[in-house]
Amino acid sequence: MTFAMLPEMELRHLRYFVAVAEALSFTKAAQKLRLAQPSLTRQVRNLEDEIGVKLLDRTGHRVALTEEGRLFLFDSKKLLAMCEESVAAVQRMNRGESSHLNIGYVANIHYGLLPATLGAFRKLSPRVALNLFDMTSAEQFRALDGRKIDLGFVGLPPAFSGHDLRSECVAHDTIVVALPTGHPLAKKPKVKVTDLAPQFFIGMSAKTHPGAREWLLETCRKAGFTAKILQESDAEPTALKFVADGLGVALMPEQITGLAHDGVLFRPLAPPLRRESTMAWRADNPSKPLKDYIQIVKDLSQGM
Repeated sequence: MTFAMLPEMELRHLRYFVAVAEALSFTKAAQKLRLAQPSLTRQVRNLEDEIGVKLLDRTGHRVALTEEGRLFLFDSKKLLAMCEESVAAVQRMNRGESSHLNIGYVANIHYGLLPATLGAFRKLSPRVALNLFDMTSAEQFRALDGRKIDLGFVGLPPAFSGHDLRSECVAHDTIVVALPTGHPLAKKPKVKVTDLAPQFFIGMSAKTHPGAREWLLETCRKAGFTAKILQESDAEPTALKFVADGLGVALMPEQITGLAHDGVLFRPLAPPLRRESTMAWRADNPSKPLKDYIQIVKDLSQGM
């Protein structure tokens, strides 16, 4: 027997039956339900008549479950729990809440703020499922457009890549120059951006790092020269290999020094060069966990 076969049965009948079956007493069940006992007795009998199965044995003042009643009790409780969860889910949605939060980030630009904010959010919202996705900036923008993630640590501000999203600066990445081993500039403890004017540059592809080319060109323009971009790379490890092969130099976030970099030396810039690192989200996303997490990131980023 399945519930789908019973179009006339209502959820209240199941609730009444479950109350009686758990208490094994019409009197106690009626008190719990705040219902007159004769009415409760009639409702349970109507349920038995509807499905054509005896669910309860009534012997004098004793009530016991039949074998069919025990099976029906198990299924009834399961169905009622599913209905309650469904109601709770749409109520959370109506309040702008969600039971999960999907976050994108770039593993190669990972910094201490991410685990700190996730830990704080877990304490605030222990019942919300956190899902992390290692994505390039471009993949994060596509995932935000497709509503597959709620927030992305995209790096460069969305405006650099033409995306219309809300964003917030969460850090200022210190930029270093990656040089081939043996490069004349590697002898200097610090390198001026203007020293790089004669060099060819390894840039990051717009396919994976939207806005990176524009940022590099603008940075060099402010230093008084036009960057000569010889080669572009889809990923940071490949860019370092191009540098090691002597194809050019690269301006990269300091976190990149944590990657394997045989044949590459990193030097700080003078004066120091820093670049905004941002998080981005859709302005029309009503998720309460998203709003809570954004506030946590803002609070923690100000203290770092």
